[in-house]
Amino acid sequence: MTSCRIPFNRADLCGDEMRYLSEAVRGGFISGNGPFCRRCEDLLQEILGSGRVLLTTSCTSALEMAALLLDLKPGDEVIVPSFTFVSTAGSFALHGARPVFADVREDTLNLDECLVESLITNRTRAIVPVHYGGVGSEMDQLARIAGRHGVKLVEDAAQSLFGEFRGRKLGTIGSLGALSFHETKNITCGEGGALIVNDPGLVERALVIRDKGTDRSRFLRGQVDRYTWVDAGASFVLSDLLAAFLLAQLEGREAVQRRRKAIWDRYMEGLSGWASGQGVSLPFVPAHCTPSWHLFHLLMPDEASRAGLIERLGSSGILSVFHYQPLHLSAMGVKHGGRPGQCPVSERAADRLLRLPFFASLLPGSQDEIISVIQGFRV
Repeated sequence: MTSCRIPFNRADLCGDEMRYLSEAVRGGFISGNGPFCRRCEDLLQEILGSGRVLLTTSCTSALEMAALLLDLKPGDEVIVPSFTFVSTAGSFALHGARPVFADVREDTLNLDECLVESLITNRTRAIVPVHYGGVGSEMDQLARIAGRHGVKLVEDAAQSLFGEFRGRKLGTIGSLGALSFHETKNITCGEGGALIVNDPGLVERALVIRDKGTDRSRFLRGQVDRYTWVDAGASFVLSDLLAAFLLAQLEGREAVQRRRKAIWDRYMEGLSGWASGQGVSLPFVPAHCTPSWHLFHLLMPDEASRAGLIERLGSSGILSVFHYQPLHLSAMGVKHGGRPGQCPVSERAADRLLRLPFFASLLPGSQDEIISVIQGFRV
């Protein structure tokens, strides 16, 4: 995999990363929740027009904070899509809740809003949509369902920073939203995340939970003369070194997003004719959604054709990969009640989906080569 001429992903610099890292070191504050963290949080709140943004060590950490804010207990249930990364379910299971797996839509591969209400019981505490590839889930309908049943809506927006649903930024619609700045994301600091707290009533407790369950934030604001342990919590704060790197990435976001959109558009233009003739599906974006341009995938007719195309690309020095395995069929998923056939769309997608190289510095010539190899492949 490392020998491929064209990798699947590459983390790119925006310009000021090394300067900001040097500033952080010279400033003498490199632990959590420092000056660069606060600058990132303020900038994200401005960009998103959101509630309070709290940087975390990962999107997984942000979801774990959400679980603590929901006061989840053994026997509680959280509805999650089966076609997602393990953290969407595992972060809530870690704190005692049982993930209830729902299938995804055929078109967007997002949580199927038409199935959710039938899964709600008197033990349901949250619905957790994932915006697959940065394309928004049907948030209006999901919000209405959550409101009718008095449960929280928590957005797993790991892939969807800067994406929109009906003009609203993804991650800002539910009570809580979780972002990722992992190496594979559009904007990165290697490992990092953020919790967007859109419900004002949850902000103060979120600050306590993020800081090991202490009221240190109140102490720093001069509201108490010492701080102590007051609630559940863990060490979720992001190092200021990583925040320094992240700030440069956020400041360079417009150039990154322009380039990623151009790559996405070029894939769509170059592959649409081939796909229609080969029974292959390309990403679908509803008219009321603006994606984050996070990934570009193909849904092949079957597992054999996917394996064949991966091999063909690989023999040309191009790395392509598949994606999620259905959580309801995993070892832990089965322990939580998952069974074969429970989420058929997720099962089919897992066998057929192929992701193409996608990063901001992907050269036009390299992308044209990828497209040419695919166009020469016959199912």
